[in-house]
Amino acid sequence: MAKYRITIKKSAVKELEALPKKDLQRIIKHIQSLSENPRHYGSQKLSGKQQYRIRQGDYRIVYSIEDKESLIDIFKIGHRREIYRP
Repeated sequence: MAKYRITIKKSAVKELEALPKKDLQRIIKHIQSLSENPRHYGSQKLSGKQQYRIRQGDYRIVYSIEDKESLIDIFKIGHRREIYRP
C-alpha cells in the first residue's frame, strides 16, 4: 500500500497547539499512523460528506482522503463536544 502524504490546515495547526500536552502526543501518533492506512479500524466516514474522523479519547480528528494523489488533508482537531459544530 502506498504511503499517503499528510497536510494540515493552518486552523487545525492552531487547534493542535492549543491541546493539553498529555493528549497532544497521542493525537500526533494517530495523525502519523494515517499515512500508512487512512481507513484503519476506528476511522469512520461522516455522513453526507467525503470526510472521515478518528477518535483519540475526548478528541476528534476530521480529515479527507484523496486516493489519486495519495493525500490526506486534516481539517479540524478538537474536543468531541465542539468538533461537529459549524
